[in-house]
Amino acid sequence: MTPAIFGCSGPELTANERAFFREADPAGYILFKRNCETPDQLRRLTDSLREIHGRDHLLVSIDQEGGRVARLGPPEWRKWPAPARFAELYEIAPASGIEAMRLNSEAMATELRLAGVSVDFHAPCDVARPETDNVIGDRALGSEPMQVAALGRAILEGMAAAGVAGCLKHMPGHGRATADSHKHLPVVDASDAELHIDTAPFEQLASRAQIGMTAHIVFTDWDAERPATQSYWVVENIIRGRIGFDGLLLTDDIDMQALDGTIPERSARALEAGCDLALNCWAKMDDMVGIVERCGMIRDESAARLERALTSVPTPAEPANVNALVEMRDALFAAAGLEP
Repeated sequence: MTPAIFGCSGPELTANERAFFREADPAGYILFKRNCETPDQLRRLTDSLREIHGRDHLLVSIDQEGGRVARLGPPEWRKWPAPARFAELYEIAPASGIEAMRLNSEAMATELRLAGVSVDFHAPCDVARPETDNVIGDRALGSEPMQVAALGRAILEGMAAAGVAGCLKHMPGHGRATADSHKHLPVVDASDAELHIDTAPFEQLASRAQIGMTAHIVFTDWDAERPATQSYWVVENIIRGRIGFDGLLLTDDIDMQALDGTIPERSARALEAGCDLALNCWAKMDDMVGIVERCGMIRDESAARLERALTSVPTPAEPANVNALVEMRDALFAAAGLEP
């Protein structure tokens, strides 16, 4: 098995992709809008991925947070509120904010599960600050670590109820970054003592999540030369050590401009630093072939983490009633004088 998550180029697999995926046996796949046209089409695509590997427990992932990060949307799927809307409700009525987030996450994940998605890269637990770059913006769950952890837990629990595994991101924290890591390498000069605030939500939730994602950020007090994704020191001492996360650790998109070198080189550095999987999103065949050639086979401990992650969330006997969940969510907002 190749220690990577690959993308697909369109709404159905090409013959070349089908043959390559069968041979490369990647750990999983990620979906984007280019792959998602209708519910029936998307289910055929995810079924075809499972048929290639001959196993139901397959990592088929997506970024579906709500707000501006939504790969599924109208008119074929619902529009979901941005995470910050639940933070606003929490600040008025904490219990209502938590419950509304849980209901929303179960409803959203029910749509995903019906489409054949098993993992949602959702539960952004970055602690917001006044200087936080807008790449996080309304994706943040708040500026107070306890609030972020409470709402993050509600996301994980709601999605798990629908049979979808969540993901803690972006460890060890993206809140202090003042640059968009899609375009530039953020550098954070905060001290180790200050960074305890950023890691706090992840520490609270580490035992509740089986999947986590790194941040492409340099934290100078930890490793002034390498971004967290490619820093053995940060992965070993902060993510695995201080945070206590022992689940499946994958990189943020390895194609982001925060990183340098070829895509296979970037992937190899991340794996050498202790990440379990490289996330390669863009379905560029040359890059995917290069990752297979450069990165070799998945480590035994990474394969075990992958198996735990995929079997940690049971499939419900029947899908939940999405309309009923949304009505209950909306009633909680209305009681506080807000709209989702």
